[in-house]
Amino acid sequence: MTRSIRAPRHRYVAFLRAINVGGHVVKMDRLRAEFEALGFHDVETFIASGNVLFAATTDDTAALERRIETRLEKTLGYAVATFLRTPGELAALVEDEPFASRDASSSLYVGFLASAPAASARDKLLTFRSDIDEFEVRGREAFWLCRTRSTDSTMSGAKIEKALAMPATFRSVTTVRRLALRTAEAVSK
Repeated sequence: MTRSIRAPRHRYVAFLRAINVGGHVVKMDRLRAEFEALGFHDVETFIASGNVLFAATTDDTAALERRIETRLEKTLGYAVATFLRTPGELAALVEDEPFASRDASSSLYVGFLASAPAASARDKLLTFRSDIDEFEVRGREAFWLCRTRSTDSTMSGAKIEKALAMPATFRSVTTVRRLALRTAEAVSK
């Protein structure tokens, strides 16, 4: 009897930019199908804002991001910047999140980036600090603390992207925490 050897699977969360915003409506079953067509396993979506959990047999995240971006641009008809994080990266992010002593009425958003921004770009973002908005950049994430409703702030994800001179996609820290918990549960199974 021959036994098949299964390649190890690596878990990821894909944070997709421009899904279900700005007129780009994508049903989650369609998004899952696109990831499955790429040969990924255990594909699931989380909230209809472009969060996809999946497993792949490679740990080359840059290559995976390019494959996903190429596929989605071809099938959806527009560019979808893709930012992958592992369960370990998400766990570390939520364990060491900035602004832990923030007040309950404020909101904290995490901006996922492809790479750490240049020091000059980071410094430019920090010039936008105000009584309402606070920022911190740690590696490939930009954190935005908004002490009021984000709609009342003069800042936005687009302005932060412009300051950093690179694409980003933003999620509330609550969503990121839930995804970190979900991926940790999937890895432990």
